[in-house]
Amino acid sequence: MGGQVSTADVHVVVVGGGFGGISAALQLQSRGLSFTLVDMRDSFHHNVAGLRASLLPGFANRTFIPYVNTFGDRFVQGRVEHIDPERRVVVLEGGREIQFTHLILSTGTDGAFPGRFVQAASHQSAVQAYQDFIGQVQAADSVLVIGGGSTGVEMAAEIRTEYPEKKVVLVHSKMQLADPGLLPIVRYQAKEVLLEKGVQVLLGHKVANLSELKLNVTTKNMQVLTDKGERINADLIICCTGLRVNSSAYQSSFSDHMTESGALKVNEHLQVEGSAHIFAIGDCNDVDEAKTAYNADRHASVAVGNIVNSVSGRRLAAYRTGNVTMLLAMGRDDGVGQVNGFQLPRCLVALFKSRDLLLWKSWKDMRQKQPV
Repeated sequence: MGGQVSTADVHVVVVGGGFGGISAALQLQSRGLSFTLVDMRDSFHHNVAGLRASLLPGFANRTFIPYVNTFGDRFVQGRVEHIDPERRVVVLEGGREIQFTHLILSTGTDGAFPGRFVQAASHQSAVQAYQDFIGQVQAADSVLVIGGGSTGVEMAAEIRTEYPEKKVVLVHSKMQLADPGLLPIVRYQAKEVLLEKGVQVLLGHKVANLSELKLNVTTKNMQVLTDKGERINADLIICCTGLRVNSSAYQSSFSDHMTESGALKVNEHLQVEGSAHIFAIGDCNDVDEAKTAYNADRHASVAVGNIVNSVSGRRLAAYRTGNVTMLLAMGRDDGVGQVNGFQLPRCLVALFKSRDLLLWKSWKDMRQKQPV
């Protein structure tokens, strides 16, 4: 990862231990830079595998990787309440302050469980939340998935793969499925896979009575009404919409440098507007590209490299967006996607991602042994 940078004057705080955050922390560690990683959980959540963890007993334990086993006392569990850019201090809930010379914000996005797990929790309680959800799925004869973005598409496919006897309906307000950044043929393929698996797909419909419905809890024969007058019966309703930028850690300090969505405005070096020593990576910056773990890792490399460059007096590197790379695991036996703008055969996506959901990579990166 480059030459050693050893100076007692540098201390980097990384806020958020998602894909971008752990990538940044691992690179700081390998370069010999002093750092502190802060997250409200005690374990990294490989949320790419969160959907399957909500369906397969015992699988969730493989999706949470303890931070302390990799980072030791460089990891601090806590919720960031405030950032003081003038004093260069991160303030945690309870009043603890952590000083920094450079700051990397990697706070990610919040969203609905089971696709996201965003509350403060221990490893044990987080795993138990997924185990409890499995019971709800097993008790349901019919499942409605709301939202046909990438998460909704994967959720519907996962359910029909693991529980082919269950009726699964996917409702999406738009006429095309999955992420808009994907090639049209890939988005069409996603629909093909769902139909082949027996998912009923209802496009161009929005659930009209969402506020009246119980989510993530099996309740027999709930009545779901769409804005087009369609009525659907479902025992379990899973909402896969509503991803939002998690800006709570920085909104009080950077409100003038945020977009309407809560993302931080950054320059080509991924520095937050007006703050040369503060970087934003992953989902919480306003870079116009697909928000993926792959891109968060690329951001981390640029941010860490530019901290080293700034300390060493070298020119800062610019981040360049590229063609969309995104793989959708649609059950462990199928998938669709593209790499650098080129469509991949379904069998290759299944082989490369769908079987293990890249869990092996996170455990390897964190230098820990994956539980069986």
